[in-house]
Amino acid sequence: MATRVVVDPVTRIEGHLRVEAVVENGVITDAYSAGTMVRGIEKILIGRDPRDAWAITERVCGVCTTVHALASVRAVEDALGISVPPTAEIVRNIMSATQYVQDHVIHFYHLHALDWVDIVNALKADPKKAAALAQSFSQYDKNTPAHFTDVQNKIKAFAASGLGIFANGYWGHPAYKLPPEVNLIGVAHYLDALEWQKDIIKIHTVFGGKNPHPNYLVGGVPCSIDTNEVAAINSDRLNLVSQLISQADEFVNQVYIPDLLAVASFYKDWAQWGGGLRNYLSYGDFPTRGYNHPESFKYPRGAVLNRDLSHVYPVNPRDTQEIKEYIAHSWYDYKEGDNAGLHPWAGETEINYTGPKPPFDTLEGSAKYSFLKTPRWKDNPMEVGPLARLVVAYASGDTTVKELVGQTLGKLNVPVGALFSTLGRTAARGLDAALAMIWLKEFNDQLTQRVRINEVSTFNGEKWEPKTWPSEAEGVGLVEAPRGSLAHWIKIRNGAIANYQLVVPTTWNGSPRDARMQRSAFEQSLIGTPVAKLDEPVEIIRTIHSFDPCIACAVHLYDPQGRHLNQISFE
Repeated sequence: MATRVVVDPVTRIEGHLRVEAVVENGVITDAYSAGTMVRGIEKILIGRDPRDAWAITERVCGVCTTVHALASVRAVEDALGISVPPTAEIVRNIMSATQYVQDHVIHFYHLHALDWVDIVNALKADPKKAAALAQSFSQYDKNTPAHFTDVQNKIKAFAASGLGIFANGYWGHPAYKLPPEVNLIGVAHYLDALEWQKDIIKIHTVFGGKNPHPNYLVGGVPCSIDTNEVAAINSDRLNLVSQLISQADEFVNQVYIPDLLAVASFYKDWAQWGGGLRNYLSYGDFPTRGYNHPESFKYPRGAVLNRDLSHVYPVNPRDTQEIKEYIAHSWYDYKEGDNAGLHPWAGETEINYTGPKPPFDTLEGSAKYSFLKTPRWKDNPMEVGPLARLVVAYASGDTTVKELVGQTLGKLNVPVGALFSTLGRTAARGLDAALAMIWLKEFNDQLTQRVRINEVSTFNGEKWEPKTWPSEAEGVGLVEAPRGSLAHWIKIRNGAIANYQLVVPTTWNGSPRDARMQRSAFEQSLIGTPVAKLDEPVEIIRTIHSFDPCIACAVHLYDPQGRHLNQISFE
């Protein structure tokens, strides 16, 4: 007999997501995911100055933060033919790599870890044994009996008060397999990560003035570098950045990666579930010779189909036949009809909510059931994110990636095929952070060298004035955000934005079926997953969280009748 399991809302994500799974004989046979909020960022941008777009699009999300600003300025620069000075490109790489490191640590500990770590079970741990175990795979200085005892006492007091926001967790569920000592280590480092992440983002405040939503600038970065100037990026600030990078290096390699391997070693069975789609897309990122030279990117650009690692397909986001968005099962209208696919330069954002009023009864059988559009690459559903980046880089023959993947899989004693799973996707995010950490140190060294030889130009003012622009222009800004492939497409007419479309990672992964009824990554990944307790579907949560959903970015503020709810003026 089939049973429908509903998780609404999925928590520990950004935004509002509903997931429905059809369970037969304890296994998921069908699934639906719905973005249940809607926004109007793309409409807000119409008619505005393209140079201001980054400041608005960056506020799509408070988690993704800097990556939307970067995609936006790249889109405008691409449209207008503006180049960026090498030093400014390095600063952008530092900002982006910093976001990777912070975002992945936050995801592992604060958004995903409690799918695997049982808080209550940590009360049974012996702090001395926990310390000995932690010290066996890490040199982190807080791995002491005293620290773990202190954390355990906090958990006791927390449990006695009812566990607060964690009261509805599935503690004691049979799917939790960690020994008490590993659970205690996980909770302790969860708390440590809360403190650490406040420091790493100071790098954004140095170069961008603040976090979240650091400042950006079309043509460069909004900071000057002068080692002797109080109001500039001087020696003190550069030394602070180096210090913060060293601290991040320790946390990633002495806390995050060891914990990831320790937890994964108890959940190797999850290498058989959650793989979902067999297609992977990466725009590539971290330019080393400029944004217009993708062949020099640290992460390569390309697509892998059907998990065939022997071939990487080229990807051209400017080709109007490659990337299209569909709305067959989304609450939008297209002038050409529901079965049309539009390249983002021709994209439309016309909301038409036809579904039931929340709370929903069921998504199954609904013609339209999400506020997410459905993007496709050459009509193929694609997974994006850390796993996709590693797959494309691995298939491209990147030696650094192949070596790191091989070492990690060797430590877990699992084959390469284990990557195509919930466990593999979670591990890939950790490897993504490790790579970003390597590159962050490299970019900082490059910046230091350029400062030494006084190559410190951070802005190109050529073509800054609208009078120098063509009457019409179009561009695309590509970023590999922590959650995956992100792109902003812009059309400029007579100095103003004529059209603007965002296609973000969770749009790729969390979108509804297309007109051909092909599932996207969220829905496909749940098929075949066992569910032990229908009223406590931790297995569903594990796989969905492995993507790190950000629905706030993925949906495009109207009420169901289309009336304005609020208007904000940016002046």
